[in-house]
Amino acid sequence: MSTWLTARIESIEAQTDTLRHIRLSVETDTFDFTPGQFVTFDLPIGEKRLDRWRSYSIASAPTGQPMFELCISRLPGGRAGKYFFDDVEVGTPLKMKKPGGTFILPPPEKAPTLVLICTGTGIAPFRSMIQHIDAHHLWPGYQKVHLIFGCRHVEDILFFDEWQQLAARNPLFIYDICLSRVQHAGTLHGYVHQAYAHYAPHEAPLFMLCGWQAMVDEARTRLQAQGFDESAVRYELYG
Repeated sequence: MSTWLTARIESIEAQTDTLRHIRLSVETDTFDFTPGQFVTFDLPIGEKRLDRWRSYSIASAPTGQPMFELCISRLPGGRAGKYFFDDVEVGTPLKMKKPGGTFILPPPEKAPTLVLICTGTGIAPFRSMIQHIDAHHLWPGYQKVHLIFGCRHVEDILFFDEWQQLAARNPLFIYDICLSRVQHAGTLHGYVHQAYAHYAPHEAPLFMLCGWQAMVDEARTRLQAQGFDESAVRYELYG
């Protein structure tokens, strides 16, 4: 049987009308996870288990403290999003499973070049990975970490200041922001696929994809056409 924990909301920050950054504490002495893992909540939004259970990637690195962060989006008709936007507040307790999942940060000897491709809140597991690499000084084991983040508008760019600051002080980290609906200085106009088209198999990168199925499917097709084997691509779907 799974062990359930109680998480309590510590802060809620509105990024946009449909995006929230939430910090939570966990009522436990130890809270460990691997960057990239997710947590599953049992939310009071239905009767059946499949109606109530929702999983979200952790958007912060493990620190040894019983704290973690999430990125929550609100989609039309989504009951979980409605609950997180309309019903919870600071102090709200949530029933939660221990972290799980295998979409995790590979060790540098397995993937010295990481290309992290995401859309929307799919950036959450990659923020956890990048924060962990930086906090534990794992550069230059990772010879290059390339974050490619796709969203629609400038206001949808999550953690933009963090990416700018890290890239400014560390040449081993680079990022591309791809905006599909607008043009903006310092970003690419269009979808994420333009930002990884220059990679070739001899560079031996590992591509990690996280986001909506349409993006993931197209990226896998394009990477295969670029000559990459399936073993060079890992992915996790949102939605």
